Amino acid sequence: MKIIQESDSLASAPVLLMYQSPFEKAVDRGCIFFFHGLGASKEEHIPELRLLAANGFLVVAIDNVGHGERRYPNFDERFSANNPQRDQEFLEVILQTKKEVPQIIVALETKKQIQLKKLGIAGVSLGGFITYSALLEEPRFTVVAVILGSPKWRIEHPESPHHHIHRFFPVALLSQTAGRDTIVPPSFAREFHQQLEDHYQTAPERQKYIEYPDSEHFMLPEDWERCWEELIQWFNNFL
Repeated sequence: MKIIQESDSLASAPVLLMYQSPFEKAVDRGCIFFFHGLGASKEEHIPELRLLAANGFLVVAIDNVGHGERRYPNFDERFSANNPQRDQEFLEVILQTKKEVPQIIVALETKKQIQLKKLGIAGVSLGGFITYSALLEEPRFTVVAVILGSPKWRIEHPESPHHHIHRFFPVALLSQTAGRDTIVPPSFAREFHQQLEDHYQTAPERQKYIEYPDSEHFMLPEDWERCWEELIQWFNNFL
């Protein structure tokens, strides 16, 4: 069946809606927010997002603050390895983007384009950081999938998700990392899920951690493919 792509702006955030017609059926199936990585845009992972849409979901891909259609004019300077404030700039994108999420949900609800009981969220790299954080900003998400992200921020901050581990259960949380990743080390997500085990004792199947030992941050093609297969299956199982 044909996958429809529509550009829109919700609560001032540029978004790309993807779904398999009819739209009403996708809304009924469930809505998945998606956040991309550093320097990318909402169009970065269209092939993978089309797979989610082909599974019946309504996908809402969002340009992170300072990215895509609203890219900072001095983006390269802000995120240069030579900028001593680079980690702070990274954190500001997380903080500002996650705060938009409840407003985007309200905008979709006003248009009757979502069911509030069927909300999922996913993200890659920087988008993974945003995804962990958005869950705490908007507790109505019930299914979460993170690729190459971290629940622990690079700068100590009281809002860092790893400080709020008690707030995740009973969300269905899948985290996937790369064993040789030096950009976002896998240890943070791995240790987080080890700690989650105590909180998920009554429903251990609702949290899962997968690490691909041979991959770096830019994953091996076969690991990347499996990564998305796992993510799609996660939403099929729990959303």
